[in-house]
Amino acid sequence: MALGSVLGLALLAGAASAQTAPTRDDIVGKLNHFQEAVEIDFPALKQQVMERAKARIKNDPGPVNRPLIVPDLAKLPAFNAQIQFDADTPIIQPESYQTVGRIADALVHASMLPYTFLIVGHVESNSKTREANAILSQRRADAIRDVLVNTFKISTKRLTPIGLGEEQLLDRPRPTSAVNGQTQIMTFAKLPEDEPRPAAAPAPAAKKPARKH
Repeated sequence: MALGSVLGLALLAGAASAQTAPTRDDIVGKLNHFQEAVEIDFPALKQQVMERAKARIKNDPGPVNRPLIVPDLAKLPAFNAQIQFDADTPIIQPESYQTVGRIADALVHASMLPYTFLIVGHVESNSKTREANAILSQRRADAIRDVLVNTFKISTKRLTPIGLGEEQLLDRPRPTSAVNGQTQIMTFAKLPEDEPRPAAAPAPAAKKPARKH
């Protein structure tokens, strides 16, 4: 194949990849529909996830019919992010840092500043135990929170990571689908009125006109 053709295919591939990447406005559009908060006891939920993941239920209906562990999450605005990790680890792959960065841009958009957010980790059904997947999903949610806080300077007070493993599949009819490994960012609640609001992302500085000599 000629070099020009190879370069052309590479450019097309790059363009296709860029088209599928979420923009800040894509994410804001998904998250900017908050109506009311959902009451969740997070320590109790984490314990419930682990207990259910470890339980050997004799008549377990299987992942397709297993009841959602926290159905009230469906009431919250959500953006489903395709963040890639190294296999069986919470290490975010370099190509997914752009997505995490755009999530950070969305969280400091002016319309998003009054809110707190959940980072909800999921894992598709696979050869690992449900307990291992629950632990992995929590570690991955924690990893995304850490990058948002340490790299992109999002206030830790606005972020709550929770791992649900395979206890709340996103595509229940297809439990092994990669869709079930997506991470959800959810608008969770309004910041208390007395809580200082973070600053909005600054607008790009206008260029000064060049001086005439």
